[in-house]
Amino acid sequence: MGKAAPALLAVLWRFYVLTKPRVIALIVFCALIGMLLAVPGLPSLAQLERALLACLGIWLVAAAAAAFNCIVERRLDARMKRTAWRPTARGDLADWQTLLFSATLCATGSAVLYLVVNALTMWLTLATFVGYALVYTVVLKPLTPQNIVIGGASGAMPPLLGWTAMTGVVSPQALILFLIIFLWTPPHFWALALYRVDDYRRAGLPMLPVTHGNEFTRLMVLLYTLILFAACLMPYVYGMSSWLYLIAASALSCVFCLYGYYLWRDYSELLARKTFRFSLIHLGVLFAALLADHYLLGP
Repeated sequence: MGKAAPALLAVLWRFYVLTKPRVIALIVFCALIGMLLAVPGLPSLAQLERALLACLGIWLVAAAAAAFNCIVERRLDARMKRTAWRPTARGDLADWQTLLFSATLCATGSAVLYLVVNALTMWLTLATFVGYALVYTVVLKPLTPQNIVIGGASGAMPPLLGWTAMTGVVSPQALILFLIIFLWTPPHFWALALYRVDDYRRAGLPMLPVTHGNEFTRLMVLLYTLILFAACLMPYVYGMSSWLYLIAASALSCVFCLYGYYLWRDYSELLARKTFRFSLIHLGVLFAALLADHYLLGP
């Protein structure tokens, strides 16, 4: 009995790791922001219950997609330093175990969304699963250096899913939130790819620094930060937010653009790492500012 408990915990930990917890936490955070923004003023108790159940359903389906991704990429993961530790790459879990785990999470999450949220959110969440786990992972990622750009549509869905969970419709506001994350994704991942280029080359993945070189990728990072700046102003222009968000979005986007500029002018691995880390701060604080504006200065 004494040995069985640690062994069981070790197995459960391996399954938990497959869900990519940090990535899923960001997904659920963005979905929750979409839910809260969709509700004028403070949410009622019933709306809070719906939001929590929607977060649970989205978390389960997103975790299922992450686990499925680990099956598909187990050989690639084994050749890359940053992913070689994953249980599927190490052979600690059989493919059938991971597939069953993924299917169970996906079915459970879909049932939660369909039964207690709404059918539209369930179908959109399933489409996101297919887009990430199959279209991006199986088709785009190994075939084109634009994998991050096209596949970014799946990663940009969480706030839209959150919005539809509370309203049952896809509105312009939800599409603006989608657009911000869609345009944020390329400079975020390309900054990572710049200092992980040897890993991607060894794995045989056509990431932009591998196919087009360091200098071209840095230029693309700069251009996308500039385009992202314009997109980040759209909530203010459309009337979703007021001056509080505008100040935060402008400051954050200026800093991101400066990172892109200095990275383009004078590359270093340290600067690429700093750019990648700031991109996470940019998105988190941007959405937090949008939420603060919604409650402090909203109607």
